[in-house]
Amino acid sequence: MDEPQTAADHAALDAFIDDAAHLLGADGAAEPAFDVVVVLDFGSQYSQLITRRVRELGVYSELLPHDVTWAEVAPLRPKGVILSGGPASVYAAGAPQLPAWVLEQGLPTLGICYGLQLLAEAYGGRVASADHREYGSASIEVVAPDAPLFAGLPPTLDVWMSHGDRVAELPPGFAVLARTGNAPIAAIGRDTIVGIQFHPEVAHTPLGTEVLRNFLVRVCGARTTWSADSFIDATVRDIQQRVGDGRVLLGLSGGVDSAVTAALIHRAIGDRLTPVFVDNGLLRLGEADLVRDVFARAFGMNLVFVDARARFLERLAGVVDPEAKRKIIGETFIRIFEAEAERYGPFAFLAQGTLYPDVIESATAANTAAVKIKTHHNVGGLPADMTFDLLEPLKFLFKEEVRAVGRALGLPEEIVGRQPFPGPGLAVRILGDVTEPDLDLLRRADAIVRQEVDAAGLTGEIWQAFAVLLPIRTVGVMGDDRTYGRVCAIRAVTSQDAMTADWARLPYELLARMSGRIVNEAAGITRVVYDISSKPPATIEWE
Repeated sequence: MDEPQTAADHAALDAFIDDAAHLLGADGAAEPAFDVVVVLDFGSQYSQLITRRVRELGVYSELLPHDVTWAEVAPLRPKGVILSGGPASVYAAGAPQLPAWVLEQGLPTLGICYGLQLLAEAYGGRVASADHREYGSASIEVVAPDAPLFAGLPPTLDVWMSHGDRVAELPPGFAVLARTGNAPIAAIGRDTIVGIQFHPEVAHTPLGTEVLRNFLVRVCGARTTWSADSFIDATVRDIQQRVGDGRVLLGLSGGVDSAVTAALIHRAIGDRLTPVFVDNGLLRLGEADLVRDVFARAFGMNLVFVDARARFLERLAGVVDPEAKRKIIGETFIRIFEAEAERYGPFAFLAQGTLYPDVIESATAANTAAVKIKTHHNVGGLPADMTFDLLEPLKFLFKEEVRAVGRALGLPEEIVGRQPFPGPGLAVRILGDVTEPDLDLLRRADAIVRQEVDAAGLTGEIWQAFAVLLPIRTVGVMGDDRTYGRVCAIRAVTSQDAMTADWARLPYELLARMSGRIVNEAAGITRVVYDISSKPPATIEWE
């Protein structure tokens, strides 16, 4: 059973939604700058994907816990509601229930899978266990071609099913919109209340995007004005209003997130932004020099450079728990920023490149729908006594949205197209104690992985490719001598937003070149393995 939200949870969620409403112009304007459709999370692994698909169609979407109150949702002035799927059965004790306000407010509503079953039960239908479960590809027959949800679509659609329950009795006043051989009720509708048993958000439903578009435009009447350009305009205004005449200190990592954050804030307040790059000793080979060079050429700002390698290694000495590593790194960054603020300040704000997946995965109080996977150093790892106000203009965006914003801002592709790199750096790619010798060893192995991916022309197809140094040794033979060296794992994944990921099917020849180079050029590594875990159940990073 889900844990109920606490008073602190509600307060944090209110603040999170209020920030979004302010950015979107939904908190007082006669007509908001953007229309909003909220997604209620009932535990589906695809919930974040639904949210991203809606945004791709030009409508802003926010993922909220299923037990969110109307008082919390109201500031967004939503045009509609989407109910996600979920692993429960609606008739089971303790199963997540439909909030009463969904019925009371009369908003256009789309129920997906579990969401359909919630609607059916709420409106007087009956849900039961299916005699024949459907998992995987299926074909549905549209029996109500005039229904707005299926407007302009062919009479049969290939879809992705994932359900063990079904609607056994149609609610009064509803009509069947589509069916399959195993599911006579595969879609239902009554006015602006519709439900579908299949998942339109996944790639395995080829025309699923069109189904979602029909719901957003034809059922909700939403405007498709959400875009990179419109986000930039709204965010620049928001930053100017919030910062006023103040100054901002930016923690620059050199990745796409902090770079886009820098460009946005600089457009809003100009030279009242001071970017600070901290070399924490946990960076990839040549990273510090690359960031300083590219940032100076691309932005023309005065970059403050801090060499804090010794400080971070001292703080991390003997620490093996990954959560402890992240919190130590997050706190150390803040202390350095505070010291630089005294030198160059005063600064009222600390800017970060926090993204929406960071918030979701850290499961801060602002997102009670998620179980905490790991603490991101820039979200849950911040010290409670921090003296800055945070400025996080990207915290509502997914990674690909950030890249689109970066390109719209005119940032060079060498920044916008960079592979993600974790804020704690190589500290979470060394399993165990972080030492300078191990960092040097991992840097060499990691550089080889990235060089070979680039040489194979696969950089654009792979979300991340990197090396992980394991805390175990294994016997080997080099020449005629016995060796007893370290194990290195290669990790390469494909993804669109880092919320889910699949292991990359790299050619065997490429893996062979990587392995050969690593054991020959990274002295001390005896064995190389390839990680074939997807997310879920694994995460992209090992720690």
